[in-house]
Amino acid sequence: MRVLHVVKTSDGAGWAADQAAELGRRGVDVHVALPRADGRTLPSWVNSGAHIHIVDLDLPVRRPWMLPSVCRAARQLVAAVQPDIIHSHFVRTTLLMRLALGKDHPVPRIFQVPGPLHLEHLAPRRSEIQTSSCNDYWVGSSACIVRHYLRAGVYAARVFLSYYGAPVRAGRRTGYLRKRLGLADNAKVVGNINLIYPPKRLLGQGVGLKCHEDVIDALGTVLRKRDDVVGVLIGSTFGTTDTRYEDGLRKRAEMVGRGRIIMAGYFDAAAVHQSWPDFDCAVHIPMSENCGGVVEPLMAGVPTGARRVGGLPAGVIEGVT
Repeated sequence: MRVLHVVKTSDGAGWAADQAAELGRRGVDVHVALPRADGRTLPSWVNSGAHIHIVDLDLPVRRPWMLPSVCRAARQLVAAVQPDIIHSHFVRTTLLMRLALGKDHPVPRIFQVPGPLHLEHLAPRRSEIQTSSCNDYWVGSSACIVRHYLRAGVYAARVFLSYYGAPVRAGRRTGYLRKRLGLADNAKVVGNINLIYPPKRLLGQGVGLKCHEDVIDALGTVLRKRDDVVGVLIGSTFGTTDTRYEDGLRKRAEMVGRGRIIMAGYFDAAAVHQSWPDFDCAVHIPMSENCGGVVEPLMAGVPTGARRVGGLPAGVIEGVT
């Protein structure tokens, strides 16, 4: 079987590369369309063994005049690869492939849905579902996503459930994060590891998707009562070179924490794995989420508090995990 994966970023979606590697080990001939020949996750795609095609198949929302040429590139790639299945990992790549190939294209298309955000808003939910045809299928990466599609009237036979896998590596505290940030061994480290997403004003968001503002303010309350706590927020802006929102968060952290809330910036996957066990408590309160941000600290044995949204209750189970 030959499968063409369509990904909108060369900097993120490491989970898609992990999946491609597993499919390759199981005998699937994996091809992937990536937008750039460089990026943070490109080595993971190379190591996965997938055939890499550098073609940007993201829907050009901000450059609509590019739509005909992007659709043409999509059709040319499909004609060259001749896949048995087209497997898209993002809303905009899914819409692009549907527009480019049309409703009568014979190759089945899978949209593996990474999160529920677009399903939580009427206009994008309708737009995504109404562009589908009888050859389109959905794989929800949490039960929450599956419920959204079924409530929207999608036939149950076209919706499947498959949680993203993750490398199972037992976490052991080594002091890596404390040494890197110059923290005392007896400090209580509270915070999270998240990419930073500026607010989507068109969706009515007043704060960023991961609610860094709320985490910073909550840490401020804790710091005023506990001298032994240090707030640590790891991650950088994703999807744009505009860092004004991140810069504003840094100023907020400095003002609220007075040096005791550290925004440590981007860590690669290896550093993230070494850092999680050094946390004493993880706090993850996004306004919308699938299962991300809680599985990793839980695997590292870190007590984790999360907002009851999306797929998070499947991982953070009261009194169990």
